[in-house]
Amino acid sequence: MKRTAIFLTIACQWLILSAQHPITDSAWRQEVKTVSLTREGVELERPVLTLGRGERLVLQFDMLADEAENLRWSIAHCDADWRRDDLEPYDFMNGFEQGEIENYDFSFTTRRPYVHYHQAIPAKFAQFTHSGNYLLAVTDGEGDTLLTRRFWVTEESARIEAELTKPYDGMSLRKRQEVDISVKSLEILDNSFLTPQLRQEYERVLVQQNGREDNARWLEFSGYDGAALCYRFRPCNVFWGGNTFRYFDCSNIYAPMYNVQKVEEYGGELFAILQPEEDRSKKHFLSETTLNGGMKVNVQGRQRPTIEAEYVWVNITLPMAQPWLDKSVYVVGQLTDWKFDSTSRMDYNPKYKAYVKRLLLKQGYYAYQLLVMGTMGNMETMSATETLEGDHMETPNTYTIFIYHREPADRADRLLSVRQIRPH
Repeated sequence: MKRTAIFLTIACQWLILSAQHPITDSAWRQEVKTVSLTREGVELERPVLTLGRGERLVLQFDMLADEAENLRWSIAHCDADWRRDDLEPYDFMNGFEQGEIENYDFSFTTRRPYVHYHQAIPAKFAQFTHSGNYLLAVTDGEGDTLLTRRFWVTEESARIEAELTKPYDGMSLRKRQEVDISVKSLEILDNSFLTPQLRQEYERVLVQQNGREDNARWLEFSGYDGAALCYRFRPCNVFWGGNTFRYFDCSNIYAPMYNVQKVEEYGGELFAILQPEEDRSKKHFLSETTLNGGMKVNVQGRQRPTIEAEYVWVNITLPMAQPWLDKSVYVVGQLTDWKFDSTSRMDYNPKYKAYVKRLLLKQGYYAYQLLVMGTMGNMETMSATETLEGDHMETPNTYTIFIYHREPADRADRLLSVRQIRPH
């Protein structure tokens, strides 16, 4: 009876999620911090699995609490637009699509106590049988959703050929990057799944720059090159280049590291004051190696950063004489789940004549950008990076390409292939 009640509660949670806007990576309680979902053995890449390879995911997150809770995970299949589809668990996997989070550790000698949860997903011996977009949700003992994370399962049944070029229209050549794509069927597959019949009306091609959601593009079909479908030379193929990501390193709270001005302690809390930010839009492009908006937990002098890292209030400031009346500034990257909302929006403080943002972050390395959006949002022809970051064709952005496939008789979208490219 108890097991049935849990299943019904989780089912109700899924119905609530599916009734809203497209599902995103979110934390639904303030106590949830430092969430990561990665392929087992691969730490800094997107959580993409391939059918038939027996790969698993590793979910990690912290709860700011003294005691552990009974938490559960569950998986659902989504369409290409990240809405729940009609597939039941037995339609997309063999084995259990949910279970308890069994592994957790308590923080050790930290000022702020927390519980670090980690779990391999799916369950041992379970296998995905359908490609596409997937959603992982974690719920508490009451059935309330704590967090959601998205991942992908691909067939690798199509070959993506992609090239980064100068914009086809010859405009703003030094500021923009064009992603041209062709898609071909594979004659021989490494798995037992049927080779799809590629047709323009069956395919949807999505391109995402780094982890940003605001400028992700569905590409337009432009023609055939032999048997290949081509998506080239259209306005939707062109992206503003942006700039190398800003970053800071708070791995050491006793000897401030890169971009950290000082670390102080008040009332048992740690506060890291970063070097004041600056407008980089008028400066020359400076090539640096960063995580393109990613993050990595790290503590110098400790052996177990997952449970020995401190939580630090990180203070970001952007000096400015007057605030914008029609624009907002956002701190965007994995540290804010790539969102444009209250968690990432900077507030103007007239006392300090600066935009300010304070984030509670675990010790480590963080990369981010300061993006500016108008009150009505940005059109595709506008650049969120132009105002403070600047745009450069040399920027080493990571572009991720997703090929979705759906035939008239299909009940759900398939994900044929995923590929990442960066400038040489």
